[in-house]
Amino acid sequence: MNTHQPAAHAVRPLNRQDYKTLSLAALGGALEFYDFVIFIFFAVVIGNQFFPPHMPDWLRQFQTYGIFAAGYLARPLGGIVMAHFGDKLGRKRMFTLSIILMALPTLLMGLLPTYASIGIAAPLLLLALRILQGAAIGGEVPGAWVFVSEHVPPRHTGYACGTLTAGLTAGILLGSLIATAINSRYSAAEVSDWAWRIPFILGGGFGLMAMYLRRWLEETPVFAEMQANKALSQELPLKAVLRDHKQTVALSMLLTWVLSAAIVVVILLTPTYLQKQFAIAAATSLKANSLAIITLTLGCMVAGATIDRLGSGLTFIIGSVLLGVCSFNFYHHLAPGMDTGTLYALYSLAGLSVGIVGAVPFVMVRAFPPAVRFSGLSFSYNLAYAIFGGLTPMLVALWTKVDIMAPSHYMSGISLLGLLIGVYLLLSERRTR
Repeated sequence: MNTHQPAAHAVRPLNRQDYKTLSLAALGGALEFYDFVIFIFFAVVIGNQFFPPHMPDWLRQFQTYGIFAAGYLARPLGGIVMAHFGDKLGRKRMFTLSIILMALPTLLMGLLPTYASIGIAAPLLLLALRILQGAAIGGEVPGAWVFVSEHVPPRHTGYACGTLTAGLTAGILLGSLIATAINSRYSAAEVSDWAWRIPFILGGGFGLMAMYLRRWLEETPVFAEMQANKALSQELPLKAVLRDHKQTVALSMLLTWVLSAAIVVVILLTPTYLQKQFAIAAATSLKANSLAIITLTLGCMVAGATIDRLGSGLTFIIGSVLLGVCSFNFYHHLAPGMDTGTLYALYSLAGLSVGIVGAVPFVMVRAFPPAVRFSGLSFSYNLAYAIFGGLTPMLVALWTKVDIMAPSHYMSGISLLGLLIGVYLLLSERRTR
C-alpha cells in the first residue's frame, strides 16, 4: 500500500482543522449527491411526464431508468478530466468545477417542459442534463475521498473516508426526506402536475450553498508537499495508471461493483420496487427508505472506523456476510399489506449492512501512489460505476418481470463477490506482513 505522507503529519492525532475539513467536505458532498440522486425518487412521475402516455408501463420505467443510467455512463469522462487536473493543479480547484456542473443542470431539470408540451424534445433535454450531472459527480466523489484521506494521518484514513461516504449517503437521505415530504404534503395529482419540480429547484440552491462551503477548505498537505518537491506526475497520470497499476484498477473496479450495486438496489431502487410490486404506499415506502439511509450513514462510519483497526480483509469478510443475510431477510419478508413496523425494522437492518460501502474508498486510496492517486481512483471507480451502477437498474427492472425476488438474488451474488474480495485482501495483508 502507498501511504506517502509527511513524517510529522503521519503520527499526529486528528485536530480541529481535520474535523473542520471532514465536516465541510462531507456537507458539501451531501448537497451535491442530493442533486445527483433526487431523480430516482421521482422516477415514476418523471416517466409519466416525459414519455408518451400510450407507452407500456414497463417500457416507460425502463426508459426512465435508462436516462438515470446515462448519468453513470457519463461519469468516466468527467472523472478522468477532473482527476487529470486534480493530479496536476490541485485537489481543491476541482471541487468548484464539479459543483457548477451539478447545480445548473439540476435547476434546469426543475424548469423543463414535459412531453405534453414539446414532445420528444422533452426526454432528449432531460437526457442531456443528466449527462452533465454524471460528469460532475464523476469528479466529485473520487476527489472528495482523495481530499479527506490526504488531510488526515494514515491511521485515520478509514475513518475519514467512512465519514465522507456517510456525508454522501446523507445527501440520499435528504433526497428521501424531501421526496417523503412532497408526497405527504401534496396529492398524487399535484405531484404529477407540478410539485415534482420542487426538489430539483431546491437542488440548484443546494449547489450554490455547497460552492460557498468549499471556499473554506485548504489544499491537502500531500499535494502541497509534492508540488513543493516537484514530485507531480511528469506524464499523463492516466497513462501511468494503465501501465503500472492494472491489478489495482481491477480490484478497485470490483470494489466499486459491490458499492454501486448495494446503493443502487437496496437504497435507490427499492422505494419504487415496494410501490410497484407490493402496493406499499409511496409515503410509507419513502419513510422506510429514510430510516434505511439513516442506518446506512451510521454503517458507513462504523465500517470506516473498523477498517482502521481490523484491516481491509476481515472488514470486508464480516461486512459482506452481514450484507447478504440482512438483504435476503428484508426482501423475502416483503408482502402486500405487511406491518409497517416490520417493514421499517427489516429495511433499517438492510440499510445498516450496506454501510460496508464506507470501507471501499480506504482500499482504493491506499492502493494508488499520490502522484496518480486521483486519476487512478477516479478512472477505476467511474468506469466501474458506469458499467455496474448504470446497467443495474435496467437489469433488475427486466429481471423483476420474471422473478419478483430479483433484487434479493442480485444482492446475494454481490455479497458473495464482497466476501471473495475480503478473502483476497486478507491473504494480501498476511503476505505483506
